[in-house]
Amino acid sequence: MTNYLFPPHDPVSLPIIGQPERFPVRRIYCIGRNYADHVKEMGGDAARSEPIFFTKAAETIVQSGQDIPFPPNTSDLHYEVELVVAIGPDRSVFGFGVGIDLTRRDLQSAAKKKGGPWARAKNFNRSAPCSALTPADQVDVSKAHIVLRKNGDIVQHGALADMIWSVDEIIERLKQDMDLQAGDLIYTGTPAGVGPVNVGDELSGGIEGLQRITVRFI
Repeated sequence: MTNYLFPPHDPVSLPIIGQPERFPVRRIYCIGRNYADHVKEMGGDAARSEPIFFTKAAETIVQSGQDIPFPPNTSDLHYEVELVVAIGPDRSVFGFGVGIDLTRRDLQSAAKKKGGPWARAKNFNRSAPCSALTPADQVDVSKAHIVLRKNGDIVQHGALADMIWSVDEIIERLKQDMDLQAGDLIYTGTPAGVGPVNVGDELSGGIEGLQRITVRFI
C-alpha cells in the first residue's frame, strides 16, 4: 500500500449517457483557431496552417447544471462553445460532449503582445465546462450544428463540418506530437461569435444528438 504525504485528490470524471460507469478524465487538449470565421473575428489569417494546441488540467472540468464563481484577475471573461471528443482505451473516439472553453481574454491579449504562453488565460479553475458524454456508436455528429445561448439568446452558431482540422486529423496529430491516451478529452475549437460573460449570465451549449451543457455565473 502506497503512503502519501496527504490524501490525493479525488479523480475527475464525467457521466456517460446510458451507462452506469463514469469516464475518467486524464488530460484536456484544446485546439485553437479551428473555424475560419472565428480566426477572422480574432484578426488572424484563416488559411490552413499548423494547428495550435494548448492544455487544461482535468480539474478545470465543470459539469452541467453547476454554478461557476466569476474567476479572479479578469475583467473580460469570454465563452467559446466546442465539440468535445473523448478518447477511449484503444486511443480511438469513445464519445462526444459539448464543452465551453472559458478564456480570460484580457490576459490572453496581454500574453500575445509579449509573445508569452496562454496558460493563465486558459488553464484556470473551472474553465472547462463539459456535458455528459454520448458514446460514439449512438450518434453521428458529422453533419451536426453547434449553438451557444447566453441568457436564452443565440450568440454562437456553426457547423461542425466547417472545422479547418477534422476530428480524425486532430487525433492523428496529437498521437504524433503528444501522449494521447485513454481518458483524454479534446476541445476541438469554436465558431465565430465569442464574447463576454458576466455575473448572473447563463450559458447553454448544444449539438444535435448530444446532451447540453448549461452553467451559470455567480
